[in-house]
Amino acid sequence: MLRWEKIHIIKNVGSSWFSLGFNILVGIFLSPFILHRLGDAAYGIWVLIFSVTGYYGLFDLGIRSSVVRYVSRFTAINDRQSLSKLVNTSLFSYTVIGGVTMAFTLAGMSYVNSWFRIPPEFARTSQVLFLMVGTSVALGFPLGVYSGILEGLQRFYLLNLTNVGSTLLRAVFIVVALNYGYGLLMVAAITVILPLLVSILRAAIVVRILPLNFGWRYVDRASLREMAGYSGTTFLIMISFKLRFKTDELVIGTLLSSAAITYFSIADRLLDYASEVVSSLAQIFVPMSSQSDAVGDTARLQKIFIAGNRACAMIIFPIAAILVILGKSVIAVWVGEKYVPMSYPVMLVLLFPMTASLAQGASSRILFGMARHRTLSWIVFMEAIANLALSIILIRPLGIVGDALGTAIPLSCTALFFYPRHMCRLLGMRVSSFLLQTYLLPIFLCAPLVAVLVGLHYWFVPRRYFELALQLGAALAVYGLGVLWAFWTRRLWKVETVPPVPVESAAVLAFQGDVPRLD
Repeated sequence: MLRWEKIHIIKNVGSSWFSLGFNILVGIFLSPFILHRLGDAAYGIWVLIFSVTGYYGLFDLGIRSSVVRYVSRFTAINDRQSLSKLVNTSLFSYTVIGGVTMAFTLAGMSYVNSWFRIPPEFARTSQVLFLMVGTSVALGFPLGVYSGILEGLQRFYLLNLTNVGSTLLRAVFIVVALNYGYGLLMVAAITVILPLLVSILRAAIVVRILPLNFGWRYVDRASLREMAGYSGTTFLIMISFKLRFKTDELVIGTLLSSAAITYFSIADRLLDYASEVVSSLAQIFVPMSSQSDAVGDTARLQKIFIAGNRACAMIIFPIAAILVILGKSVIAVWVGEKYVPMSYPVMLVLLFPMTASLAQGASSRILFGMARHRTLSWIVFMEAIANLALSIILIRPLGIVGDALGTAIPLSCTALFFYPRHMCRLLGMRVSSFLLQTYLLPIFLCAPLVAVLVGLHYWFVPRRYFELALQLGAALAVYGLGVLWAFWTRRLWKVETVPPVPVESAAVLAFQGDVPRLD
């Protein structure tokens, strides 16, 4: 890997982790503050409405992913004309989608209280909250094009710096508002307005750094068809991910209560933090693999596959160990002891399959970058259907733990049986070689961390932030020394590539929907 490329990766990933760390730090202190000020019922409604409007993301139709893919591809081959057509066509498409989203919001706000078990005193509040969040999403569609462009240009540090500023302002404004006696709607207004302002700032940055032409003549049918061919498959994956991760709150709110959502969301939020740490790294592999695929560099794709997943594993393995050993203390210190008996089992049930999936975080991004994600779309769609069915079946006898099991079982199957075999077959590698090169080092480095955590936890159980930070600091210091050793000895970057083996015929690839392109 070239030195300038390593620097660029470090800058993007470093800024992503700084932004994410800042978000997590703010969330650790802000979430319990909001929860205790609003109460279980209001906080549950907050989570519920944002979960419902989160489905508006399906209106994206996969366009954003095609923006990232083709911006990186067109800049790699220096095709400015196609780039301008892509951006203008995306803006037009998103404007239409924003209008449709707004219409759905206006039509649906009257039915929120009949869809879910909303306490009578929150009936009007839930309707206004639904309108506010839906309007924000509608406006965010066309503005979000510019964030996709920055991703395609691999300018993640610009996205991250603006995100840090937005997070800081959001936290300050929410604390001030709640201290002055404002409630749920003011918190929501702050939460939805700031991202729109950040999106406008990102648009100004893109216009300044990238020479683009704007106008109706650049809204192109051929570009729309090209985007549709890519984004149609992405859209199926988006539906699947919504069913996989965003139906839990709806199932719980429909079959149990809005208060039960709070207990589930605490565990879910901890895992979201872990997922975001990995995703902030893995997102860089979409434009990287797209550029490598555009110039036909298979060896570099293999390096991205092995080194990328190795890096993801080195992040999620220690996090998983920490949550298993210190999870009860984390929940108790974070939001209170009363949430531990219900939230910790949910977290454990979801943690192991999510760890297996996140340890392969680069794999799906490479498929997106290569435009070879059709097989993935059908696999995750079947997983999502199984997820929803099992959650509904198991929630009655087992409560929120049953809902978590409905997510965990299909996710485990995808992570363990699909990703390794499919990716190795696609890139012409042996599964055994991939597993050894990718996961042996992260497991070896995690062993001392686990030993330190178990020893310290046996010595004393942390019950305050200081005690928790003391144990985490000691364990992470040991792990950090291991990572420095791996970096210094270059084991962190070492990858043995092999000449691609054409183990799949064109007929087999066609059957799977991943036909080799002729370009």
